[in-house]
Amino acid sequence: MQLYLVTDEAACLGRDIYWVVEEAVKGGVSMVQLREKALSTRAFLYRAQKMKEILAPYKVPLIINDRVDVALAANADGVHIGQSDMPYEQLVGLLPPNKLIGLSAEKKDDVWEAETMDLSYLAVSPLFATPSKTDTLTPWGMEGLRWVRANSRHPLVVIGGLNTTNAAEARAQGADSIAIISCICGAGSPREMARQLLQTMNPIPDNP
Repeated sequence: MQLYLVTDEAACLGRDIYWVVEEAVKGGVSMVQLREKALSTRAFLYRAQKMKEILAPYKVPLIINDRVDVALAANADGVHIGQSDMPYEQLVGLLPPNKLIGLSAEKKDDVWEAETMDLSYLAVSPLFATPSKTDTLTPWGMEGLRWVRANSRHPLVVIGGLNTTNAAEARAQGADSIAIISCICGAGSPREMARQLLQTMNPIPDNP
């Protein structure tokens, strides 16, 4: 899981969200989180089921943001929760075995508390200030990311303001994966942007 796409329909600039996601996967996205703050439960479930069908041939996991009920009904691969969502202890009791669990960490206390949890990943959120995530605390920045890496046993995902100019540095400072919203959803070619991001994070060495 190096490149993680978090959906934002508004950032898709009027284009079909399923097309955007599939193009991004063709470019190398290896996990997708369906994030819907405004849809009704029925509409969210329909979208989750259709997204799972699209991702299945590529063997790309589908993560549902916040809504455990939707994740269960759609048989999604996992759930991502924030600090104000369902507590981890209750979530584990509801999910079947082997489902992925991601948790957002917005401050140091969140990181320490997460050490008691069996998480698939910890999301360092936000790494930088971004219009896509306005309900969070002070951005971690690279120094904060280094602190989290030194104090967490979990795989780390960074989200918030990531693009081709800073993705490589985030990886170098301890991130295992880069989560992207606007940079891919709003790109002219989501497929090419995904490729560029991966190439930035994993540059091809020059031939000797």
